Amino acid sequence: MQKLFAAYSAFALLIFFDASAAPVMYVSTGDEVAVIDLTTGKVTGRIPELENAHGLAGSQNSEYLVAGSMKPADPKAQSSAIKPEAVSDAEHAAHHAPDTQNKPVSLSSYVSIVHPGHGHVMRRIAVRGLTHHTAVSPDGKYAVAVHPDAGGISVIELERMMVIKELPTGKSANYGIFSRDGRYLYVSNAHSGTVSEIETNGWTVKRAFPVEKEPEHLALSPNGGSLFVAIVGDGHVAMVDIKSGAVTKRFAIGKQPHGVAVSGDGKRLFASSQDEGKLVGIGLNNGSQHNIELQPAPYHIEYVGGINRLYISSRKLPKIWVVDPQSLNITGEIDIGSGTAHQMVVLDR
Repeated sequence: MQKLFAAYSAFALLIFFDASAAPVMYVSTGDEVAVIDLTTGKVTGRIPELENAHGLAGSQNSEYLVAGSMKPADPKAQSSAIKPEAVSDAEHAAHHAPDTQNKPVSLSSYVSIVHPGHGHVMRRIAVRGLTHHTAVSPDGKYAVAVHPDAGGISVIELERMMVIKELPTGKSANYGIFSRDGRYLYVSNAHSGTVSEIETNGWTVKRAFPVEKEPEHLALSPNGGSLFVAIVGDGHVAMVDIKSGAVTKRFAIGKQPHGVAVSGDGKRLFASSQDEGKLVGIGLNNGSQHNIELQPAPYHIEYVGGINRLYISSRKLPKIWVVDPQSLNITGEIDIGSGTAHQMVVLDR
């Protein structure tokens, strides 16, 4: 096995990219991950072998990225990974084989464990449903796959690369986000109108916050006291007080709100309206709003505190807008070449 990984590492260094530059953004675009150097705003590499990946997550404390799949699993399918000449057919097949030790191969999809440095999929793990979004715990020990069709989550222990828990949360589970200390996971349930609060010590549902009308994307305030929820059904973002579980404020965004993010100082909220083609910036101290037009269909949002920038993808074009969070001026665009930029992960590598 040591010989196998050495061969893969050497091969990846020849064909892939230098992953030492920082900061780096990894973006799921369907059947691959685009790797973007945020210093230059250029795509510097691509990781193939994914299967209709929408969700992508990572942590500074994990060497892996975790990609979900919205494609039903085909247990007879062969991996499309390139085989280095130094690796035998048997070693190659074993290296990319799905993890079926603890799950029957008839389950709905696979979660792909990606090593960004090596530039390929390390393992496929069978999970019980199609995976919309993924999340990785701050300590890098666990990954969560959120299953809309199964109404819950699968919890994956990354060291052993296996599912350790399956947990129902609500109808059309959509998005998951960990608290800053990793003690809690929050999962939105679109057709239940709730957000589940899950204790990660034992993986049990502690509470359900009623927010109504199709909650989807989530963001946490820097101090962890407030949860911001995109409410697709009525074009708002709801602000939930974590301590009481109550909605304390609602901010009008526009039709089909999607991405949400909070500035590093906790003073500004950002949200995208797909149908109205705009990005909304909200002052959380006074409720002031400033909008800019982004066409077409602004989608996912990633706030990068270290360089104080917003990245907003387009649902309909293969590009990402770069926006100054203070002025909301567009400062650049990143051409991802093809596909749609879904979940974005920024790591210092």
